[in-house]
Amino acid sequence: MYKEFGIKEEIIKLSKEIENDLKPIFHKIEKIAELNSLKVLMSFQKYNLSEMHFNGTTGYGYGDIGRDTIEKIFADIFKAEDSLVRTQFISGTHAISTALFGILRPGDTLISISGKPYDTLDEVIGIEENNSSLISYGINYEQIDLVDNDFDYKAIEERLKKSNVKLVEIQRSRGYSLRKTIDLEKVDKVIKLIKKISKDTIVMIDNCYCEFVGKKEPTEVGADIVVGSLIKNLGGGIAPNGAYIVGKKDLIELASERLTAPGLGKEVGPSLGINKQILQGLFFAPQVVASSVKTAIFASKILEELGYSVEPRYNDKRSDIVQTIEFGDKEKLIKFCQGIQAASPIDSSSVPEPWDMPGYTDQVIMAAGAFTQGSSIELSCDAPIRKPYIAFMQGGLTYEYGKIGVMKAVSML
Repeated sequence: MYKEFGIKEEIIKLSKEIENDLKPIFHKIEKIAELNSLKVLMSFQKYNLSEMHFNGTTGYGYGDIGRDTIEKIFADIFKAEDSLVRTQFISGTHAISTALFGILRPGDTLISISGKPYDTLDEVIGIEENNSSLISYGINYEQIDLVDNDFDYKAIEERLKKSNVKLVEIQRSRGYSLRKTIDLEKVDKVIKLIKKISKDTIVMIDNCYCEFVGKKEPTEVGADIVVGSLIKNLGGGIAPNGAYIVGKKDLIELASERLTAPGLGKEVGPSLGINKQILQGLFFAPQVVASSVKTAIFASKILEELGYSVEPRYNDKRSDIVQTIEFGDKEKLIKFCQGIQAASPIDSSSVPEPWDMPGYTDQVIMAAGAFTQGSSIELSCDAPIRKPYIAFMQGGLTYEYGKIGVMKAVSML
């Protein structure tokens, strides 16, 4: 059947050898999934989740007990004071933008201490000119780059002592940069430094791609506010859209009033019948995230065996679900992405090509034959078309489907 699916004999043989080598690593991932599963199950039971909570609301969404219970569960899982979990969020970028505009005021200073944020935030911040950006509203933006894949602690300390900083933003995952993902130990260390110098400075974490990869979340090490998407890890491939913001109660209120309107905040926002999908997605998320991590590790190992430069390597510690492969060649990059698409359950006959995408400065190729449009917890692969031609692969609802997708893409190289 593998051969009928267009997978080469040498790739089938190599895959068997690699899987045998990876068994001890996979066992560790499964233990993390077990812990996070227990965390979710205990939270569901703590708030007495019942079938009535699946019912949705329309219109204003007043008194939506399902929506309100979901937000209690998310806050509990993150060990946070409150959360905002809404289908009205279009994406992770939208949730981040909502939090930033909700918290910051003209004259305030925002500093990214993990280098330039993800491309889609360029116009939100005003790095790329936009009349609706934070900068256009008189909010100051500064940036401190990482040094050797770690925070520049000295530069951060000097800047915080110089003058008031309202909000420090940290993006844990790499985005389209070549740096490593920031693990929670480094986040913990830098938060302690920030709070020691300036206890009122708000620390906000872009947690996209990182949830449930480890045993803890950023709010457990002192982050004030954490943001992520439901069509990534915590949606489990079931939530059809939406995002979450968790953290301090007063900050969640500010974000909610930016999402809806001052005076309305969290009290409104119909769930439109999606409560069950959000809850079921969260229930499956620990196992789905584990499958995505295992898929990434398998891809890393097989592509390294074939001579490609990969990051992380198969035996590196991981903090997100993203795997990068450096092809050094535009056509190989495109061919690999097309192979991922060809192994997809949806639109497998489509052939992705690089194209202009809203929010990106380079042309981008995106392979994602997903049940939910743009869902990157489902197996997907995308890349900006720029040297050194690096593919960013993520997802895999099950390890088996993920492995098959990687084998197909490798066979097409």
